[in-house]
Amino acid sequence: MYKEDKKIMKIHILLPYKEKFDENKASSVSITVKNNLVYTSFLKEIKVYGQNVEKPLFKDNFVGINYNFFSFKSNNRFLADKMSSIISKSSEKKQLIEIHNRPYLVDQIVKKNNLPVSIFFHNDPQTMKGSKFVKDRENILEKCVAVFCVSEYVKNRFIDGITIHNNKVHVLNNGVDRKIKKFPKKKKEILFVGRLVPEKGVDLYVEVIKSIAFNNPEWSFGLIGSFKLGEDKDKSSFAKMLIKKFNQIGSQAKFYGFKNQDFVEQKMKTASIIVIPSLWQEPYGLVAAEAMSNGIAIIASKVGGIPEIIKENGILIENINFEKLQKYLIKLIQDSKIRKTYQIKAWKNFNHSSKLSSEKLDNFRKIIFNNFY
Repeated sequence: MYKEDKKIMKIHILLPYKEKFDENKASSVSITVKNNLVYTSFLKEIKVYGQNVEKPLFKDNFVGINYNFFSFKSNNRFLADKMSSIISKSSEKKQLIEIHNRPYLVDQIVKKNNLPVSIFFHNDPQTMKGSKFVKDRENILEKCVAVFCVSEYVKNRFIDGITIHNNKVHVLNNGVDRKIKKFPKKKKEILFVGRLVPEKGVDLYVEVIKSIAFNNPEWSFGLIGSFKLGEDKDKSSFAKMLIKKFNQIGSQAKFYGFKNQDFVEQKMKTASIIVIPSLWQEPYGLVAAEAMSNGIAIIASKVGGIPEIIKENGILIENINFEKLQKYLIKLIQDSKIRKTYQIKAWKNFNHSSKLSSEKLDNFRKIIFNNFY
């Protein structure tokens, strides 16, 4: 039976180097880890390793590491080595390592640490270095004590072609922290939140908004996001063209750029409709869960893990295109009754809470601890 003295289990969480575990620059993986830390019963025993940042989230738990260009290693391998070096100096024998979204680091970390290792997939394993092929994923199952996937879609992609150790593979949805207690007052505002890249379908959003804005002068349209995760500095030619086109719509259109989670939550609280027009197989869709927690009417692509979140609580469009998105957006704008129905459905049926996700993860940690030690 698991002992309730949490001090006997140290947990080391390794982020991808590109993630910024920062109050103002956190993106999806960092936000998910942060949300779980809010409710975990192991908080005092957890260390999170990532690139050094100015304003770290959970600063007492964060270990910021500066990359050494003379190391001749990739950013992620360098970060993994630094974490392993810190762990090796610890006198505590009973520890657990959790790798987020970098499957090619499994062999390196297992080799340097005689400790149980779990891996968390936030993306399609078959598109990632270290898990593209069946033999890669079988190797991960041999080396890791558990594999966590953010959705059934991601889990199915991981176990595709595999017949061994499938009991090690679990679905652990990303958690969202609902901060409001009652259904919020809504404004006539429509939002897009996400990276300004083609696969997110953001150009589809801009084109549709451009076509309907003039006939709906009482509505405003928001665009929150940037080309690069966590910052506005770097813009692709695609993003520059997109922003220019969006701003040409006029005063109804507001481009916000990349904003921190607090800003996004405030905008979601008052927005009436959100559009998630992804053209790729979204592994989970954190924006959809956040939207539901704020009672927004959702129009989204029926791709990847998105349907698992929204279910019948929003409008899901198969093979999304301009005509389909325009049709459903106009429908929600013009019919306040249908719009309110979807808002209430999203609000009442939100069940992807950080508390639930964190409790589930803690239970898995206890099982791993008992089995390994």
